[in-house]
Amino acid sequence: MNDEANRRPARDPQDLARFLVSRQQAGDAEGMAALYEPDAILDIGGGQLASGRDAIRDFYARLVTVGPEFELGDQRPAIVNGDLALTSTRLADGTVTVEIAHRQGDGTWLWVIDQPSIVP
Repeated sequence: MNDEANRRPARDPQDLARFLVSRQQAGDAEGMAALYEPDAILDIGGGQLASGRDAIRDFYARLVTVGPEFELGDQRPAIVNGDLALTSTRLADGTVTVEIAHRQGDGTWLWVIDQPSIVP
């Protein structure tokens, strides 16, 4: 599979969760990390944070080999204020993910803060 061809940029903050799930299911940790700004923060559980895209990629690389397969949940409408958006999804088990996305200069969106409920 050509991962680069499957890495469309998020033109809407609502795209990010769907892209994350599809890339995780494809085993594309690099593509998952590409959904984050270079200095983004991801809560990886246990009081730990992955800081920066490299650390996020490393976390997802481990997750795609041993973790559970992500599934799409009930994505709530994004709350957008200028160049920031609050995204969230209610998962099948009732937990909720919460993320902050930032509009880039080219109009695409990347996450800057992610507090997911799915962790290994």
